[in-house]
Amino acid sequence: MSLNFLLLPLVIFAGMGLSVEAGLLGPLGNDVGHLWATLSIFGVGSALLGLLLLFFGPKDGPAFKELPRWQLLGGLLGPIYVVVLTVATPYIGIGMTMVAILSGQVGASLLIDHFGWLGTAHKRVGPERLLALALIVAALVLIAGGAQ
Repeated sequence: MSLNFLLLPLVIFAGMGLSVEAGLLGPLGNDVGHLWATLSIFGVGSALLGLLLLFFGPKDGPAFKELPRWQLLGGLLGPIYVVVLTVATPYIGIGMTMVAILSGQVGASLLIDHFGWLGTAHKRVGPERLLALALIVAALVLIAGGAQ
């Protein structure tokens, strides 16, 4: 079993994480504003700044203390994505990495939409959307086969 084959599931899961991240940040952005939600996805320094703003910021700021804590977890997924990109891209190439990420993103997005997870609106996943996912996975198989 080649390293490339082993990295593909990792890259797909990294792509799925981006969809979860978007699902977490979407409701958070609606509740507190898009700039505050975006702040949560940055590194350790930004996380510290975010916590200071959340709990010690101006009294007329957003009411973060009343929000479910899970809405603030989106920022944890970004570094995982970046590390996976850094590790996988030299081995499997940018094209295969991006299509693998896309397949994970679309797969997770369809699940999040269908079940209304993470505070998102329920959007039924029908045959057309499943076919779209199948075609993206087919693109990944074709790109992987052409990379030999």
